Amino acid sequence: MAGERDRDPRRVPRRVQEVPEIAPRGPRRTGAGGTGRGGISEARAYTPRGRTVRETGPARSSDSDRPALRLVAGGPAEPSTVEEPRTPRARSTAPGTAASRKTAASGPLTAVPGADDFDDFAGASRRGGSAREKTAAREKTAGRATSGGRATSGGRATSGGRATSAGGGRPAAVKASTGPKPPNAGKPAATRPAKSRRLFSPSKRLRAGTAILLLVFVVLAGRMVQLQLTDGRAYAAQGLKDRLKSVSISAPRGSILDRDGNVLAQSVDAYYVYADPTQVKNPLSTATALRTPLGIPVSQLLPLLSSKVRPSGEPDQFEYLARGVSSATEQQVRALDLPGIQTAPDQKRDDPGGELAANLIGFTGADMHGLGGLEAAYDKVLSGTDGKHTFEVGNGDLMTQLPGGYDETNPARPGTTLQLTIDRDLQYEIQQMLYEHMSKAKADWGAAIVMKVGTGEILAQASYPTFDVQQWQQSPTASRIDAATQVTVDAGSVAKIITFTGALQEGVITPNSTVTIGPTIKKGDTTFRDTHPLPSGTKITLPGILGYSSNVGTITVASELGAEKLYEYQKLLGFGQPTGEGLPGESGGLVQPPSRWSGSSYGSIPIGMGISVTPLQMTAAYQTLANNGVYVSPHLIKAEITPDGKTIPAAAPESHFVLSPQNAQALRTAFEAVTSPDGTGHSAAITGYRVSGKTGTGLQVKDGKYEPGTVASFVGMAPADNPQYVIGVFTHVPVGSGGGTAGPTFHDMMTFTLQHFQVPPTGTKAPKFRFTAK
Repeated sequence: MAGERDRDPRRVPRRVQEVPEIAPRGPRRTGAGGTGRGGISEARAYTPRGRTVRETGPARSSDSDRPALRLVAGGPAEPSTVEEPRTPRARSTAPGTAASRKTAASGPLTAVPGADDFDDFAGASRRGGSAREKTAAREKTAGRATSGGRATSGGRATSGGRATSAGGGRPAAVKASTGPKPPNAGKPAATRPAKSRRLFSPSKRLRAGTAILLLVFVVLAGRMVQLQLTDGRAYAAQGLKDRLKSVSISAPRGSILDRDGNVLAQSVDAYYVYADPTQVKNPLSTATALRTPLGIPVSQLLPLLSSKVRPSGEPDQFEYLARGVSSATEQQVRALDLPGIQTAPDQKRDDPGGELAANLIGFTGADMHGLGGLEAAYDKVLSGTDGKHTFEVGNGDLMTQLPGGYDETNPARPGTTLQLTIDRDLQYEIQQMLYEHMSKAKADWGAAIVMKVGTGEILAQASYPTFDVQQWQQSPTASRIDAATQVTVDAGSVAKIITFTGALQEGVITPNSTVTIGPTIKKGDTTFRDTHPLPSGTKITLPGILGYSSNVGTITVASELGAEKLYEYQKLLGFGQPTGEGLPGESGGLVQPPSRWSGSSYGSIPIGMGISVTPLQMTAAYQTLANNGVYVSPHLIKAEITPDGKTIPAAAPESHFVLSPQNAQALRTAFEAVTSPDGTGHSAAITGYRVSGKTGTGLQVKDGKYEPGTVASFVGMAPADNPQYVIGVFTHVPVGSGGGTAGPTFHDMMTFTLQHFQVPPTGTKAPKFRFTAK
């Protein structure tokens, strides 16, 4: 039998280490299913506790010295082939259990030695028992099986009909010789019912664990990919945003220059103080500490330092406390080392002339935006684009920039510079003269305009009173307005230019015409009189009407011209609409169409009453006469200079034809009679120069009522035979007239202007005028 098993091709050959016998062998039983006794080494092979590494190697084959008992259903067992299934050891069925009873009832069983039997033998060997004990244990084991292979009552068998092997509890495959086969006999393990298969085999557990582990790794890898590639930038950007701090870089505001490039206003370096309310620990103590260096009350600082939320829902992290502070003030604030309080470079508006052209230039606020004058009118042009410095800061109270961290600077773009038509030196002298004369006359206000003939350029424009731009907050509102464009008056006799321009151009009169007048004339319910009354039937010449400033003669000529034509020439000479000089808040005045005239309007409007004009509008009208009948819009802007130094000239002013050059020259000559020795404006005459102009005495309307006092005015040009400059002077005085108050002021201003621009006399003499005809 042993030889046949050794030749079995399914048997896996292995080397078995020979172990000396410990006890004498009993008689060997042979035959089918027979058992024999082995040594201790063989017992170890069947005992898990005694199994060695070498003995747990390749699958063991049957041995004639250790035949395995088989449990089969039906008669005697036939020789069988022993397989080594790769499954865990079958659980032994204890005697008397349901499984053993079921097996016994099914028929004769072949007993198989169990692990417990060999444990008894091995245990005796380990305890060092005597040979008798070992022999008894071996006989006890052998006695549990019959020579025929039938299972005894104490035999062990599995409920599935498979005998439990003596070696390590491994089941042995059984092939029954007779009787019915078990239901699952001969079926592959994979097709057997679930209760006959191993439910928790190591390979399945390994595969399941591997799958779960791979799934976990896939989920983690997917999340990492999502964080790094898909959402990584968003998370990184949000994290960086929380660490970024931005500081505004103020853009230098464009300068304001005179016509020769002299600075009238400019921006200089300064500092601003700001707070981050989220970093301020104690707002009250901080406001108290800043009160002295900044000169700002605690009540104003405290709301700026207190934590608050912006309308967007974000915390307020920036508040200006002061702007345009000096370097000394900035150092005092930094020395306090207050949490949440910082300083940064800023710009401050500087006007070197102080009051020079203050009413024209205007002023800016703390935020460097224009609030008045040209600063306000051209704020978008002058204002640059602020830059921004964004950098990464660390946590904590310091909030300092991290070296090597995020740092980005968008440089500021400076504003555009304005070049004006103003002459700085002339502006200064005109302001000084206006101040002197208005102070003596106790004027409420005064205005003076110097305009260049032919171009419409404003060379000087002064207002009284004025103010210091550097301290504009301390000045009253009335002193900050520009009287030349924002004050409207009933001009009086200076407006007679409208009537005679229309009459000459329309042919109602000629330069040699005479008009029969009397001491008075009535229009509507109003009687108009002359300051130089003449007897009824007096024939007065054109120079006489202007030289005497005859209201009766002017109303008589206007009646011949007609209301519609008079209104037409009012519009042609620029009345009733702003000149567009460039200053904000310029008034357009008011002229009424004939449809809205009353009966007395036919007498008042021709002599400059009942219409509202500005000093600038009236000066521009006389410039039309000086410019040979062509109206040119007055303007203050000569050019714009971009930050890169490019000069962009201003657009050409609007101009249009009003009257012919011949009529303009004839009317200029007639107006020279005003400054003649017998004229009302002789105080405006300049030695060596021919001067043409007109005096006026009007009224000022305020809140629908005429103000007490008079509006004295004089508008003239020189040299009269070749005009270069036109000057208009207006003032509101308690008592006075155009010839007595405005004439002398004009004289001084025109004299300096002609000298300043080195205009020589023409050398021609003024004509002799006849005021009345014989």
